[in-house]
Amino acid sequence: MGYGSWDNNAFQAARTFRASRGLDDFGYTADMQGKDHSTWRAHPALDPRDAFRECRDSADHANSLPIAVLFDVTGSMGAVPRIMQGKLGRLHGLLRSKGYADDPQILFGGIGDADSDRVPLQVGQFESDNRMDEQLRSIFLEGGGGGQKSESYELAAYFMANHVITDAWERRAKKGYLFIVGDELNKSRVSARHVTRVIGDELGGDLRVGDVYRQLQQRWHVFYVLPGGTAYYNDEEIVRHWQLLLGDNVLRLEDPGAVCELIAAVVGVGERGLRVDQVCADLRELDSGAESHAVGAALAGR
Repeated sequence: MGYGSWDNNAFQAARTFRASRGLDDFGYTADMQGKDHSTWRAHPALDPRDAFRECRDSADHANSLPIAVLFDVTGSMGAVPRIMQGKLGRLHGLLRSKGYADDPQILFGGIGDADSDRVPLQVGQFESDNRMDEQLRSIFLEGGGGGQKSESYELAAYFMANHVITDAWERRAKKGYLFIVGDELNKSRVSARHVTRVIGDELGGDLRVGDVYRQLQQRWHVFYVLPGGTAYYNDEEIVRHWQLLLGDNVLRLEDPGAVCELIAAVVGVGERGLRVDQVCADLRELDSGAESHAVGAALAGR
């Protein structure tokens, strides 16, 4: 994984082709929704059970930088992956053409509710070329959730802390970037039963959520993005919960359409030491005026 380069012309041509044929960009979701619920499964390429994900250096990309984006795909949150899929070219363009990252490799995944959903966790591969579009479109937008104001973010955190290997860390002691995009709380514990069923690891008992996030942050810059228009955007309990885990890395994004731009901005600030106003100026150059405002507001004070 991680070979090749992004081809924006091929990306746009594929989108045009699907639109002309009336095909859903998220074809795997369309296929699953036409079947009995009992048969719903993660796409084989995103199934986390007994799996590891790797972000490796290559001849094409000798200085790989892992960037992972995990979406809550329950309820109305399922709209966010669709927004991001349509703007993948913008994300990659900012990272590369503006020099925010030399060799970004991007992984996408989906987060649901292990108490109630058929597919509570999906994790793709790190990619540098148009396969990142393929893996994003293979996420199953189940649209479930248990209605308890919590989803299984902690299960995703456990996977990323224990089932991901990166050359950035192994060779250069360099952290990657992990973005969790959601609007609810973690579960109260990392359930050993859920870990065994979904990921395949046998634990001696449940784990504390804070312990798993502390382990995760040893190798990742972890950000929680709370998009506007979601059920709990203005809920201070959600913000405080995540701030206890991640400190200042809790970002309220008033316009969910700016999620790609926000991710690129965070990487630019972290990797190149850019000021937020510099990143916003770059966005305006790309005719992203509205997104620039939303990104500036999300990163105010950083």
